[in-house]
Amino acid sequence: MDIILEHIDLNSLTHSLGYLTLSFVLFFIGKVLFKILNPKIDITSELVEKDNFAFIISYVGYFTALIIILIGAISGESYGLLEDIKLISIYGIIGILLLHISIFLTNKLMLTSFSVKDEILNDKNEGTGVIEAAVYIGNAFILYGSLVGESSSLIEGITTFVLYWVIGNLVLIISTKIFSQWMSYNIHNEIEKDNVAAGIAFAGSIIAISLIIMNALADPFINWKTSAIDIIFFTLLGNVLLPIIRFIADKILLPGRKLTDEIINQETPNIGAGLIEAFSYIGAATLIIWTF
Repeated sequence: MDIILEHIDLNSLTHSLGYLTLSFVLFFIGKVLFKILNPKIDITSELVEKDNFAFIISYVGYFTALIIILIGAISGESYGLLEDIKLISIYGIIGILLLHISIFLTNKLMLTSFSVKDEILNDKNEGTGVIEAAVYIGNAFILYGSLVGESSSLIEGITTFVLYWVIGNLVLIISTKIFSQWMSYNIHNEIEKDNVAAGIAFAGSIIAISLIIMNALADPFINWKTSAIDIIFFTLLGNVLLPIIRFIADKILLPGRKLTDEIINQETPNIGAGLIEAFSYIGAATLIIWTF
């Protein structure tokens, strides 16, 4: 036991336990906020009585987003346990609130042809549930990039964090609009027809674009001109390269067939093909991040 204790940094262990405890508290706050801000949703009924898998997918996406935001709030230089707890609490709560604003804006501006909530709660549209989960996770990546790239002082840090989030969301919405126009089928119509394969494919593009935006935001803040150039460059790069890499993936991962045909031109859409397309987008975004 003495030998084990010699290799344990008690100060580091105390900090880790403090961060973990605070994370559980903030996670619980996120759960409560979801219920407060969605008063019409009977969570227990959707999960247990209705077995609404579309809602379950979206709900799990929300909690996944919370974890990503908390990781962003915890990451970075330590200023002592008490100061760290204060900063993590401030950035964590702001991040959770911004996440809820993000999902409201993206649901209104990204998928404009129908009500996302109606599709999930009333129609149990699993494709829409996957997309909403992707929007939660994608926005969390943007918030993560905004947190990691914030400035040193608290006021400047919060200002940069919020402004980065605004820019990131605008870029995400615009990029997905452009991307949906590039697709050879009407994504809104397919999703409204309960095409889960199309929903999964589109969800992959949302996460991929969000990862690229996150990478542009994550660099330490120097000035707004530099940040704007980085964001524009990486966003344009992603919008150009993702379709190209998707075409290549179509030839490599599904030789002799077209992913589009498998997703929309069959009586029963091929969910596996949708998953392959989503993977090609996310995989391409990951490669872009690590190579540029």
